Amino acid sequence: MYTKLKTALIDLAEKNGLLESEINITAKILTSEEAIGKTERKDFPLLQGKEFLIQADFKNAQGQAFTDAPANFKGKLNKILELELTENRNRALFIATLNAVMRYVGAADKTIHCKNKEPELCAEEIVRTIIDRYSADIKIGIIGFQPAIIDNFSKNLPIQNLKVIDLDKDNINKKKYGVLIWDGRKMAEELFKISDVILATGSSVVNDSLSQLISLAEKYQKPLYLYGTTIAGVGKILNLQRLCFQSS
Repeated sequence: MYTKLKTALIDLAEKNGLLESEINITAKILTSEEAIGKTERKDFPLLQGKEFLIQADFKNAQGQAFTDAPANFKGKLNKILELELTENRNRALFIATLNAVMRYVGAADKTIHCKNKEPELCAEEIVRTIIDRYSADIKIGIIGFQPAIIDNFSKNLPIQNLKVIDLDKDNINKKKYGVLIWDGRKMAEELFKISDVILATGSSVVNDSLSQLISLAEKYQKPLYLYGTTIAGVGKILNLQRLCFQSS
């Protein structure tokens, strides 16, 4: 998958004459307030120091990526393309850059995270969209701890219809908003088996789990939706369904 993504970025850069551009890409780690603003809910992973949002700036076009291994970078596009995408740090830099370049050429949008009250509004709209598209008795499987989304689903679906997996050991085997959080390393396939629809964090492309999710969705013929800014460019390249209503 990463070979396909890197090839897509190379093709895009060559087509638009960007490979030899003298313009630098600057990727920086955003503070929680820069990333998400001031929210009433305080258990977003960004606010707990569990995740970070890095932002790439390419010719004044911004792209972002969530990661647990943030890094700063300044250099030309061809240096990003030389990175080995075998670790979260490099994948985050690559994905943030991909989003910024695709935004610059008009190939992707909604690459900047929503702030303040907007994450709650987005969660409400995601829940409405899924329920309207399917039913009020849908069995939803959520991949990644996103408190606003989980809370809103718990208020609109029977609690037994909501299953959540996560990779954070501080969340696993604990109840959050009435839902027991399963271990994402062990229970991903079970989640696909028992759910009607899967909603997954876009940061799965950075932590190297997206390929598995796509494979499981195909195996069990389950609709897969990705949310967040991280997946903006990748979603376009891989033709994935994305829900991200308040980003800019």
